[in-house]
Amino acid sequence: MARTKGFDPDAAVDAAMDVFWSNGYAGTTPQQLVDALGIGRGSLYNAFTSKHALYERALRRYHERETARLIEILDGHGPARERIKAAVDLVLAASLDDEERRGCMVTNAAIEFGGKDEIVGHLVRRALDRQHAALKSTIEEGQRAGEIDREADAGALAAFFLTTFNGIRVLAKADPDPARLSSLAETALRLL
Repeated sequence: MARTKGFDPDAAVDAAMDVFWSNGYAGTTPQQLVDALGIGRGSLYNAFTSKHALYERALRRYHERETARLIEILDGHGPARERIKAAVDLVLAASLDDEERRGCMVTNAAIEFGGKDEIVGHLVRRALDRQHAALKSTIEEGQRAGEIDREADAGALAAFFLTTFNGIRVLAKADPDPARLSSLAETALRLL
């Protein structure tokens, strides 16, 4: 009879995501993962093969969950400007509610690995590309509806908002001053 795993792999990836998100890849020890997942070290490596493989799965999970929330807002209904404002508000709220100052796990991965890891680099680019595409599509929709200047470069505006989102998350890690972050968000929205 086949032996069943003594833990839920999806719950384990969620728990690992929280540990990596709080500590980064280099700052996370195997013992922290074992403690968070509630399994033995042997089970950890049997299930996920390596710390790096588990990190990749955790980063994918974060991307799937967090990027999906942003894209759901941008692809929603209503005027494009309102959807972009709602996306900015989501990022702002996530930053202000981040008591541990974890920031964005995708941005953290980009900073920590700095393009030195092909797999992590691919995952980071995929997340950023999806966000950029959703922003650009929403901006173009707003341009067609006359809400956003038709002469503006939709790709450049999308890149600006993507940079603003990541800038807010990074700035909030260092100095989560609500007035400063809100001012940054309001300034970005005035450019539409």
